Amino acid sequence: MPKASEIKKNAAVEYNGRVYFIKDIERSVPQGRAGGSLYRMRMYDVVSGQKMDETFKDSDMLPFADLTRRPAMFSYVDGNAWVFMDNEDYTPYHLDQEVIEEEILFVNDQTQDLQVLVVDGQPVGLILPSIVELEIEDTEPSIKGNSATARTKPARLTTGLTVQVPEHISTGDVIRINVEERRFLGRAGK
Repeated sequence: MPKASEIKKNAAVEYNGRVYFIKDIERSVPQGRAGGSLYRMRMYDVVSGQKMDETFKDSDMLPFADLTRRPAMFSYVDGNAWVFMDNEDYTPYHLDQEVIEEEILFVNDQTQDLQVLVVDGQPVGLILPSIVELEIEDTEPSIKGNSATARTKPARLTTGLTVQVPEHISTGDVIRINVEERRFLGRAGK
């Protein structure tokens, strides 16, 4: 059984008789504590989708829940639910927009290598690839001759995400983004 200090983001744990999906973890070391870190975890109840913030000491034990990762692709939006199709058995997985609001900034119908996290038959989260390709919807016009400068400008992508790009990048360009750092890596296909 893992300690709270060993739990990572996107894990599923059992707590108080329920299964929770860990969405975010903040580690803090309060002053005056004898070497003990605290882990504040934002968790979502797998069944109800209810959000809960809970703080654990590093030595608290949290058992992992049975978690399955299924390869999937984005299919369509149905009201507040985003629907992903299992690549192997074509099962549709409905994920509430609020639960995956950070992830959908990186998802379009061309996004490859997505995984849906399933706990006890319920889809609870989305795992993204480390790099995605997205199209620029709006940015300032490119300036000829500025490809050698290190200056950047904001660019809004078709998913709503805004990243900094070099000045020579234009509206309509497809670019590669590092998902974890939300950082421009280069033009797609290069």
